[in-house]
This record gives sequence, C-alpha cells and structure tokens, in this order.
Amino acid sequence: MKKSPLLNAEISAVVARLGHTDSLTIGDAGLPIPPGPQRIDLAVTHGIPTFLQVAQAVTHEMQVESAVIAEEIREHNAGLHRELLALLASLQQQQGNAIRIEYVPHEHFKTLTQRSQAVVRSGECTPYANIILTAGVTF
Repeated sequence: MKKSPLLNAEISAVVARLGHTDSLTIGDAGLPIPPGPQRIDLAVTHGIPTFLQVAQAVTHEMQVESAVIAEEIREHNAGLHRELLALLASLQQQQGNAIRIEYVPHEHFKTLTQRSQAVVRSGECTPYANIILTAGVTF
C-alpha cells in the first residue's frame, strides 16, 4: 500500500507519468472536459470532494512549476482565490521553488485543458474553481 496521502490510483498513475511541462487540470463539477485528456471523475455530490481538497492531495504528490487560473476567479470567487493562492504559496515553500501563476480568460482556460494529460473533476460547485498545473522537475 502507498505511503503518500494520494490514494486514488488513476491520479497517482497520471502524476507518475508526467514529464517536465506536462499538465494536469483540476476542475469544478461544471468544467467541460474535452476529448483527449483522461477523465478522472471524483464528484460524488455537490461540494464533495471540494476543489481545494483535490488540489491539496494532488499537489502533495506532484512537483509543480506553474499554474494557470481563470482571471474571473478574482471577482467571482474571491474567497476560493485567496485559499488557492495560500495553497500555492505553501507549496512553493515545501518544494523550494517559485511557482509561476498565469491568469487567462475562462474561455481560453477551457481551450488549454485540451493539452492536459488528465482532467480531474471535483464536486466543487462554485464558479471558476479550476486550475491547470504544469509539472516541474525535482532536481
């Protein structure tokens, strides 16, 4: 049995296969998932699991170099935006590297998800609770 906190076999396998600059998307329950990326659906019901719970579990196992966030989150989900920035700041400290954050319009964000290795769907039902994480290297 794995010792790390991430127990979901599909997510763990995707993270293990990521190379430098490959990406993984974590989305809310409403984010459209394009054909191409692997779909990993964790949504059980409204709010379960939350976006932040999924992001915390994934980033515990994934080396993150950069993140893409929809710029609309600042205005339409300010509380979650603050929590997400705090999570990324903590992750920077743990990893010992700067994580570049890029904000893009939500329509462009949805286009970028097509390049992800996988899209992980949470049960989050608040607006713009989505992030694209780009893999870094541990050396």
